[in-house]
Amino acid sequence: MKKRVTAIGGIFFKVKDPTKTKDWYKKHLGLQTDDYGTTFEWRSSENPNQKGFTQWSPMKDDTTYFKPSDKDFMVNYCVENLVELVEELKKEGVTILDEIESYDYGKFVHILDPDGHSIELWEPVNEVYDEMVEKKTES
Repeated sequence: MKKRVTAIGGIFFKVKDPTKTKDWYKKHLGLQTDDYGTTFEWRSSENPNQKGFTQWSPMKDDTTYFKPSDKDFMVNYCVENLVELVEELKKEGVTILDEIESYDYGKFVHILDPDGHSIELWEPVNEVYDEMVEKKTES
């Protein structure tokens, strides 16, 4: 089996006022924000020509995106071969919350960890994601 998690693909967290939070981070910490937050671009240590991305997104505190979790944050992990990984996770008794969804920029599924955190797994198509991202916070 291939690697399971290869990177952190995103950090999503609940706030009262996402616009105010994004503006604060832009002003004080230099994050280049858009409607979704910001995207950090990085390079693979195994293949420096390959870009990777981590999305940072403050979300309205009444979002239902993390359900069934009632936690204030959700982590997205990049994975290889999501279909194969989901089959392995099912065999291991992991709670799979939904069906795999496919988009031009990757495949997604949500699972639940033993502490009730919703976790998003993403098999990215980095070339497509790179083209669609509006704002990036670069190093």
